[in-house]
Amino acid sequence: MERADHQRATGAKRESSRTDPVYEPAGQPACMDEETVGIGLVLTAAVGFGTLGVLGVLAADAGLSIPSVLALRFAIASILLWTILWYRGRLQLLRGRTLAVALGLGAVGYAAQSGLYFLGLEFMTAGLVGIVLFTYPAFVVGFVLLTHPDRVTGTLLAALGCSLGGVALITGADPAGADPRGVLVVLGAAIVYSGYILVSQRTLASVDAETLTAFVLPAAAASFVAFGLATDTLAAPANATAWGVAIAIAVVATAIPVLAFFAGLERIGASRASIISAAEPAVTVALGAAVLGEPITVVTLLGGALVVGGVVLVQRERA
Repeated sequence: MERADHQRATGAKRESSRTDPVYEPAGQPACMDEETVGIGLVLTAAVGFGTLGVLGVLAADAGLSIPSVLALRFAIASILLWTILWYRGRLQLLRGRTLAVALGLGAVGYAAQSGLYFLGLEFMTAGLVGIVLFTYPAFVVGFVLLTHPDRVTGTLLAALGCSLGGVALITGADPAGADPRGVLVVLGAAIVYSGYILVSQRTLASVDAETLTAFVLPAAAASFVAFGLATDTLAAPANATAWGVAIAIAVVATAIPVLAFFAGLERIGASRASIISAAEPAVTVALGAAVLGEPITVVTLLGGALVVGGVVLVQRERA
């Protein structure tokens, strides 16, 4: 990004827009193709992340502890990503403050969010955990409202209302199953995740998404290896089924969606990306019902429709 004068100029323009919590047209609208790609990438990430709850339940059923499955998740995903970057000739090293931030995002931010998410699966169904996590757009947009209120449009607020309304409706469909301990744990994950998103967006002003991800993932893996060793809860999968679930979590629910989300975040900003990602709980609810036999009701379907409505509103905002 800083190898030539024209590249530096381009990077400076990107930085000025990426550090905004929400991209808004200021004179010239953003490239529609870029926004279309960004929306598609974040939706792809939402589908991938939406598989995580169901796979997490299957991992527990296969006898994997939380530190074990998450250490494997991030370690396998790290190996996959570094191999891809090396093969494509895009392997880069980070230094100084950028390296410290990337490692902190992984070892603290992403590790904490993931650990709390999987802990929540011990108290609630995969669908409910996925839904409660999606209170996080409220924290993201709330932060934007406090710091940059002029950058939040009416359409974004309407989309947020649809998304959170859908979350509330789906949660209300099974209040008995919403264990208060699980709700508190997953709300903690949502708060951590909102901060993770905002810091990630600012970091992407100076480093590309693939490189940042390549350092976030192994840092998260190291956290869970250290925690597992300290608590004597780290163990390798005992059979082929456990290995299969661990690999699926690493590839389908981690490497692919993390890359897609970071790339989409670069293009459309934190608030829009977080609202579009509200498609994730609908995926989790559907998979929970199909794979795990978790209950699903008409109210749940209506809530899912509201979540998708938020995505549609964001697509209209790009015009």
